[in-house]
Amino acid sequence: MQEDFLQSQLEARRAQHAFRSLRLPAGKVDFCSNDYLGLATNPAMEAAIAAGLQAGDHRPGSTGSRLLAGNYARIEAAEQQLATFHQAAAGLIFNSGYDANVGLFSCVPQKGDTIVYDSLIHASIRDGIRLSRAQAFSFVHNDMQDLEKKMKQGAGRIFVAVESVYSMDGDKAPLAEMAVLCTQLGAYLIVDEAHATGVVGAQGEGLVQALGLAQQCFARVHTFGKAVGCHGAIVLGSALLRDFLVNFSRSFIYTTALPPASIAAITAAYDLFPGMKAERAHLQALIRQLRQALPEGRLLPSDTAIQPVSVPGNEQARGLAGQLQAGGLDVRAILHPTVPKGQERLRVVLHSFNTAEEVVRLVKIVQAGA
Repeated sequence: MQEDFLQSQLEARRAQHAFRSLRLPAGKVDFCSNDYLGLATNPAMEAAIAAGLQAGDHRPGSTGSRLLAGNYARIEAAEQQLATFHQAAAGLIFNSGYDANVGLFSCVPQKGDTIVYDSLIHASIRDGIRLSRAQAFSFVHNDMQDLEKKMKQGAGRIFVAVESVYSMDGDKAPLAEMAVLCTQLGAYLIVDEAHATGVVGAQGEGLVQALGLAQQCFARVHTFGKAVGCHGAIVLGSALLRDFLVNFSRSFIYTTALPPASIAAITAAYDLFPGMKAERAHLQALIRQLRQALPEGRLLPSDTAIQPVSVPGNEQARGLAGQLQAGGLDVRAILHPTVPKGQERLRVVLHSFNTAEEVVRLVKIVQAGA
C-alpha cells in the first residue's frame, strides 16, 4: 500500500519548521504544562485519591457507556458535588474537555440557529460547531462591537461561544459585557472555563462565578486536565440541558464512561483546590515578576498563568525555545498553523510550584536570545 500522500504532507510541514513530534519529560523546570497548582504531582492529592478509593468503588473500569452498564452512584454524586460548587442546577461529566465541547456544540444548536464564536476559540469548540446543523460566524477576538454585529446578523436562536481565559494568549473575555449583551438580545451564552478552573476566583471557581455571572450562562464547561490535575470535564447548566445531552450528545452516549478511579481523582482535587489560596497568591506573584522583568511589547497582555512571549516566525520561535530547553527550562514554542503567521510565540506557563529564581533564569535566556 502506497503512503506517499502522507509523506508529502509531512515533508511540507517540515519545510515550514512546523513538524510536531512527541517527547518524554527530561527533568527540566516545568514552564510548559497546564498543571497550574501542581495537583497532578501533589502528595496530598495522591493521599486523597487513595482514601477515596478505599472508602468506596475502586474499579479500574466502568464496564460500558453510562446508558448501558457504565453508570454508578459515585459519578452521579460527583456531578452533583461539582454543580453545587459551581452554582449550577446540574452537570454532566464527559471523558475530556474535547469530548464535552464537541458533544455540547454538535447537538444543542439546531438547524436554523446561529453560533457566534470568538475567533480564538479552542479547536474542540470549532470541531463541535462543524458537526452542528447551525450556521456559524466568528467575531474579532474580544471585540464587543463585532460580536454585537455578528449576533444581529444571525437567525434563530443565537449561541455565543467564548473562553473565560484563552489558552494561547492568556487574556480574559469581557464576560460581564457579553452577559449584558446576550440578555439584551436574548442569546445563549456558553463559556469554556478550562484555563480558569482552579486558578481564578477566591476558591478557584472560575471567572464566571468570580464575576457573579453564573445565572447569566446557558452552559459552562469546566475541564479537569489543567489545574484540577487529572482528566475529564463537566458541562454545567440546567437539569433540562443535562437531560438533553444524555439523549442527544454523541460523545457522551457512544463512549465508555470514566472509571471510579478517575472520579475519585476529580473529587479529591475539588476537595483540595478551594483551600489553595497560598498557591494562587504565589502564582500571581510570579506573574507580576515576569511581567515587570520583560518589556511590555515582548509579552502579550495577560494577567493569568499563561504568559506568551512574542517571537515571530516558526524558525525563530523554535530556536529560542531550544535555548531555553538547553538551559534546563521546559518552554515550548507555539507555531503556525496553530497560531496565525507572524504571531508565533513561546507559551510560558507559570505554576504555583515554580520559584522566583527559576523565573529569573527564564528572563535572562529570553533577553539574551532576543
